[in-house]
Amino acid sequence: MLEPNGPLPPEIYWRRRALAIGALVVALALVIWLVLTVSRGGDSPGDSKPVAAGSSSVTPSKPADASTTKAAGPAESSAAASPSVASTASNEPAVGPGQCADQSLAIKISVDQPTYKVGEQPNFRFVITNISSSVCQRDMNLAQIQASVLSLDGQRRFWTSSDCSPVDESNQRNLKPGEQALFTVRWSGTTSQQGCVGERVPVPAGAYQVIAQFGSLHSSPEPFNLTPA
Repeated sequence: MLEPNGPLPPEIYWRRRALAIGALVVALALVIWLVLTVSRGGDSPGDSKPVAAGSSSVTPSKPADASTTKAAGPAESSAAASPSVASTASNEPAVGPGQCADQSLAIKISVDQPTYKVGEQPNFRFVITNISSSVCQRDMNLAQIQASVLSLDGQRRFWTSSDCSPVDESNQRNLKPGEQALFTVRWSGTTSQQGCVGERVPVPAGAYQVIAQFGSLHSSPEPFNLTPA
């Protein structure tokens, strides 16, 4: 079957067979090339993965910068807005603490020693405490805070601090809850009357008590003694 059979010379048939074989080889080569090309094309997604990974590693940096900018934005805007808030607040009148009502205060008086000699000058100490739960304000001038020396039974008044030493100057105090205001008054050891009228005479030896008054508040009496000089 390999021998050419036909009316043409054998060389013609051999040439045709060579051309057919060559065409077959070329076709086969094309098929192989296509297969290789397809296989390479299938591998290209795998080759593109490192590129995708690279791009993904770069891409998150942009949102991070954006989030930083957003976080800084409100801070800057609030910082920029703060002067206007401050200026607005400065234009508004400041609201101070309310008035200390009598029931929000407690008053106490003490004597620096229990016994004095006639002619000595005892020191009386006032303590006014804010017993409320809020800050309050009160005028605490010594014309309103009084110390009175009474007989031990409280029936006779010998002296009051405001009789001869009225002080009308304002003494506004702001007291926080639990805060105290302290005052000291010295007694001359003599009698007094309202308006500082009449003669002032030494109070004789005996047992006495001193009481503090502030507004409608009264302290508990504090006893002390005067002994002969």
